[in-house]
Amino acid sequence: MKQSLRQSMAWLHTWAGLVPGWVLYVIFVFGSAAFFQHEIDAWMRPELPSETRVSPRAFASADAVLRARAAGAESWSVSLPDARGGSALDVSWQMPGQGRREATRITLDPATGAEIPVRETRGGFFLYRFHFDLHFISVMWARYLVCVAAMAMLVAILSGVVTHKKIFTDFFMLRFRKGQRSWLDAHNVTAVLALPFHLMITYTGLATLLFTLMPWAISANFPDRQAFYATTYPQGPEREASGEATPVAPIGQMIAKAQGQWGGAMPTYLSIENPGDKAAMATLYTAKSEWGNGRSDTVYLDATNAALLPSTPATPGRATATHRVMVDLHTAWFAGYGLRWLYFLSGLGGVAMAATGLCLWCVKRRLKLPDPSRPHFGFRLVERLNIGFITGAPIGIAIYFLANRLLPVAMARHADWEINALFIAWGGTLVWAFLRQPRRAWLETLTAAATLYAAIPLINAATTPRGLAPSLMAGDWTFASFDLVMLALAAGFAFTGWTLARHKPRQIPARKRRSGGEATA
Repeated sequence: MKQSLRQSMAWLHTWAGLVPGWVLYVIFVFGSAAFFQHEIDAWMRPELPSETRVSPRAFASADAVLRARAAGAESWSVSLPDARGGSALDVSWQMPGQGRREATRITLDPATGAEIPVRETRGGFFLYRFHFDLHFISVMWARYLVCVAAMAMLVAILSGVVTHKKIFTDFFMLRFRKGQRSWLDAHNVTAVLALPFHLMITYTGLATLLFTLMPWAISANFPDRQAFYATTYPQGPEREASGEATPVAPIGQMIAKAQGQWGGAMPTYLSIENPGDKAAMATLYTAKSEWGNGRSDTVYLDATNAALLPSTPATPGRATATHRVMVDLHTAWFAGYGLRWLYFLSGLGGVAMAATGLCLWCVKRRLKLPDPSRPHFGFRLVERLNIGFITGAPIGIAIYFLANRLLPVAMARHADWEINALFIAWGGTLVWAFLRQPRRAWLETLTAAATLYAAIPLINAATTPRGLAPSLMAGDWTFASFDLVMLALAAGFAFTGWTLARHKPRQIPARKRRSGGEATA
């Protein structure tokens, strides 16, 4: 018989959700964490002070460091601390023949200007980049994979709305300990509760990778991408080195000049090309001042006297402005802490939606197996991958945070080994899932996740003076909130494991199982 629309959509929803489901789950896990990437940066660099305002004394110190230690460099850079934390006053310089990764970088206290030894870490920035660049594969192939998964996610959302005709009714009927019905209720609740967010974040995520998906508009109108970006995002004035030595103006003077152009706003970044040359040019950027304005306001100065250089500001067309709005909606750079927490909690809803959907696939199909004690290879593969991804990714992140505290601060390639620890733990969880019986593997990995997340605040208190209790007493809400979130996640994993341990599956007679009767998974 010909299938109805709902039946067709059910098939589409199932396979559009399952095939890229593990990638989507990982995107939601790491993407949700990325909403607090600066706060994660702050926690993973406990040596940094909580003060983010830069004093004139610190600017003078940065100026002195660059003049004394960076003579002959091709460029100087000064990065100011972010108001949300996670960074300090960073100065760096690039000598002739060096690449950007080889540039020398030191960190200064924003208040005193004293040099601060800070552990090497990629912090929250790695979690942010991983949710669309992945790791261990080329960036281009990673983005293709993420785009395909995001398109499948959009299809799964729309087909899911059609399939579940009672989705809003079922939202108010969350039933526990009812086997397949409970899994479906949990999937419906987490999907409906944040449905507008899921649609928005998926669609705008595709918009951020627009030219990965559809590069033809560029290739049809420009010889290459460099020409497109040069036209769409015009650069400032260019000045060739003259060969005539001239000292650089004080950094504080250039900062004050830029503030005058921005109505008192502080720059976030300053770079000087050809310092010490008469044609040296300084470029200063400030934070975005207008929602939907994809580029920061920029000022160009003559670095020898802080005089303003003429430049033509870019005027984006409607298509470019629309694209920038989509990017801003996805990244939530404009959000205050209230809205940022709403983004984060909605992201966790997406994590739960993806996880329950993947588990529901196994729960439904276990009933149709001729012999549930001996499932076929495809079923076993999905079941083990569910364990390895659903618990493995959070376990890896927990190990990432613990490695930040437990690895020696002076260890070579400290940041790389934090990341390596994440993937070693994640890979170990995958292997464990294939070696153990599914029920035991779920219990053991959930217990491991709960234990690791509970250990993070304890290890933090043992290795730094910024544990939970001191942070609460000092009003250091970045550190206190981080530890409290870790404890909440530990409680969530512990509750899930406890619920699973208490649950005793009912044995369904073979005749009923063949007829499609419901069982408790």
